[in-house]
Amino acid sequence: MPKLAEALIVIDMQNALKYSYNFNDLVQRINERISEYRQANLPIIFIQHNDEDVVRGTDLWKLSGKLDKQDEDTVVEKFHANAFYKTDLNKVLMQGGIKTLEICGAQTEYCCNTTIIMAHGLGYKIIMEHDMTTSFDNNYMIAEDTISFFENIWDKRFVTFQ
Repeated sequence: MPKLAEALIVIDMQNALKYSYNFNDLVQRINERISEYRQANLPIIFIQHNDEDVVRGTDLWKLSGKLDKQDEDTVVEKFHANAFYKTDLNKVLMQGGIKTLEICGAQTEYCCNTTIIMAHGLGYKIIMEHDMTTSFDNNYMIAEDTISFFENIWDKRFVTFQ
């Protein structure tokens, strides 16, 4: 079993992103990590994006119904790619004495990247497993290449991969 951080952060695994690369497989792998965190009695924090395209209360805004989200899990709503920006995420983590994070979710080059870099800047140690984020193909790269590209940037600079 891979090492656990002190908290698992699941970013934007919402219906708006359900057509991203390997979304359903990623949900399954995230659920496996959630199970390990539950067994260790460690917090799971879901980040939920809300903006003009993903409007609170709509079906696109809802977390994937396939995720193992429980009522006791913390949900932090954000309005920016950075999950720390104008949210109480840092306060929640500090109140829990949390210094190490495992991050997974969507979208690799936007919300995951921004949150990882900010968390690192705030002094958090970040661990990840490979291929635990998702994205879409774009005009420059297919999703798999985008994920690989960002993992290479993060590796040993911002993240310890296991």
